[in-house]
Amino acid sequence: MSVSVIIPAFNEETAIGDCLRSLQQQTLADQEIIVVDDGSTDKTREIVRQFPVKLLQQSHLGPGRARNLGAKVAKGEILVFVDADMTFDKKFLEKLTLPIIKNETIGTFSKEEQVSNKDNIWSKCWNLNKGLPFDRMHPRNYPDIQPVFRAILKKEFERAGGFQPIGYIDDHTLAEQLRVLATVAPGAIFYHQNPGSLGEVFRQARWIGKSEYKRRKIKNELIMKIISLVRYNPLFSLVNGMVGSIKIASFTYLIFKIVYDLAIEISLLRSFLGEQANK
Repeated sequence: MSVSVIIPAFNEETAIGDCLRSLQQQTLADQEIIVVDDGSTDKTREIVRQFPVKLLQQSHLGPGRARNLGAKVAKGEILVFVDADMTFDKKFLEKLTLPIIKNETIGTFSKEEQVSNKDNIWSKCWNLNKGLPFDRMHPRNYPDIQPVFRAILKKEFERAGGFQPIGYIDDHTLAEQLRVLATVAPGAIFYHQNPGSLGEVFRQARWIGKSEYKRRKIKNELIMKIISLVRYNPLFSLVNGMVGSIKIASFTYLIFKIVYDLAIEISLLRSFLGEQANK
């Protein structure tokens, strides 16, 4: 079965080259690579044009819409969705798509998502905040079914109507629409960057905050926003930041926690003013 790899990219000049070089080294031969530039203002497009890949462009609408655009023109029977700041083991695509090719499932994900900048202090703080070991994006006891599809049959993607552009968690929407979860693809190893500077922490948390209230299973949107505002208030930030700083014997985590929670709060407050949820 043919495979199309779709990569949304917004201001990824520092990472997209490594991502594409990694994909060029895959053992899976029958693949096309599609990069969808999401209105970048840096050199992302110039770098992408140096590779034998298909480049699409859109205004800054967010990764969900970028993935949908890529899927629309993709020729592959299987769609693979990755991020521009990822790199991959040589057998990643082969392992990721094997359960689909064997007709065992309509879509897969991988538990073998490792942190590529695990020694960076802000990356460590990021994982500490999520309750994860410094070198992994998922806990070791992660379940074998999940709502985020890393690979899926194109016909099933189209049946779902694509991703719903709701922001940070728009990659959960396929499972909601199909009422099917992705199954694990053993041995599909890949590497993903955590935010590596305080500025990146703030920007990523701002994006997360735009959709934070949507994670809660309460139908009233106003109540969900208020609950989220309480959770990320400055008092809790100080207490949680001090506890985390003790765990890693560094006050860096206190700074991280204040900045992270402040970014979430800003996004939540601006959501009352109608701020869009794209990155």
